[in-house]
Amino acid sequence: DFDSHTSDLEEISRKVFSAHFGQLGIILIWLSGMYFHGARFSNYEAWLTDPTHIKPSAQVVWPIVGQEILNGDVGGGFQGIQITSGFFQLWRASGITSELQLYSTAIGGLVLASAMFFAGWFHYHKAAPKLEWFQNVESMLNHHLAGLLGLGSLAWAGHQIHVSLPINKLLDAGVDPKEIPLPHEFLFNRDLIAQLYPSFQKGLAPFFTINWAEYSDFLTFK
Repeated sequence: DFDSHTSDLEEISRKVFSAHFGQLGIILIWLSGMYFHGARFSNYEAWLTDPTHIKPSAQVVWPIVGQEILNGDVGGGFQGIQITSGFFQLWRASGITSELQLYSTAIGGLVLASAMFFAGWFHYHKAAPKLEWFQNVESMLNHHLAGLLGLGSLAWAGHQIHVSLPINKLLDAGVDPKEIPLPHEFLFNRDLIAQLYPSFQKGLAPFFTINWAEYSDFLTFK
């Protein structure tokens, strides 16, 4: 409880503000651990090639004093404990096609966590905001609405459209995950994604002219 240590409103506001960055850093470490665990100990790539007959597993009991008896054959020659958390389905829907991409995401999470911890330290010990900044509610709301909601929604929508949709369409068509182009290729090569969704050749013109029916080849509504 900050109030038990100080009654300085500015000091309390600074501590809460910097603590928010620390909380984000902890969340990112937790997410990074989830992706690393999936990359290191799971059968994700095997499951991706045959999700009907191979069961998902991301937990292997180590043979210390006989506990390996808990492991079972989940298919594809993998011995582990079957999981039902839905992580594999989530990763597939996100467009992840290899354990290397899981590793990369885990490393990215650690980098972002480090940035959050640095930001928390910097904004408390080096450049702590004044009380007037915290009391400017309009400015704070603008940062939250524009940064968190606005840019966050745009980034996620862009990922869904430019990465998730084409990769999942190829996976559903039975294409080998190793043969699917990398995510950045769909982002920077319009001709590549236009082979799957011809409307991409028209760019953003239909979006700004409210002619959204042009995008019916990938939008869920017709």
